[in-house]
Amino acid sequence: MQAKTIQNTNDTLTINEIFYSIQGESTYAGRPCVFVRLTYCNLRCTYCDTAYAFEEGLEMTIDEILQKVKSYGCKLVEITGGEPLLQENVHPLMKKLCDEGYEVLLETSGSIDISKVDVRVKRIVDFKCPSSGMEKKNFWENVHYLKKDDEVKFVIGDRNDYEWTKRKIDEFGLLYKYIVLMSPVYGAIDSKVLAEWILKDNLNVLLQLQLQKYIWSPEARGV
Repeated sequence: MQAKTIQNTNDTLTINEIFYSIQGESTYAGRPCVFVRLTYCNLRCTYCDTAYAFEEGLEMTIDEILQKVKSYGCKLVEITGGEPLLQENVHPLMKKLCDEGYEVLLETSGSIDISKVDVRVKRIVDFKCPSSGMEKKNFWENVHYLKKDDEVKFVIGDRNDYEWTKRKIDEFGLLYKYIVLMSPVYGAIDSKVLAEWILKDNLNVLLQLQLQKYIWSPEARGV
């Protein structure tokens, strides 16, 4: 069952932080990007590195958010969380960003229906592996709503996660349709080990390493 979404008052959203940094993940890794992190999450992954976004946040209007984004002078924007799709007003925010010519990325857990997301937005759907403790929260219907330019992500914590991910890739034919990202849980599994598994299986996925944790401290916020 999906989590209930939050109906914000008027045209507001609860925002945890807005910051300008280097995109650390997805095929956009390495590019300057404005991040709009929304408050609240329906999941409690064992390896979560943004637990501060569960409750912390300030109410901002969509226009205030847009003005803050504009102040950085960057046309790539990622909407993230927490779980950004928990707040209904994220949809008009993404629409306005697209209307104003921004390249918009959405990082979502895959536990919430993505079918209402503006088709101009590139969705990065992070399905949860067993070691996250949230595997049963995956809303697999989302696979049918993905567009060709969307990306599917799996965060790998151990060998069991890796084997489970391979089965899901086969079950849904993901490699034939989308870019599939594999990311090691930082500090839980050596990226070299994951790379060797991928190479041994000749698996046509994209290994990503969360660049921000190598450029700055893994505990740093707003980077």
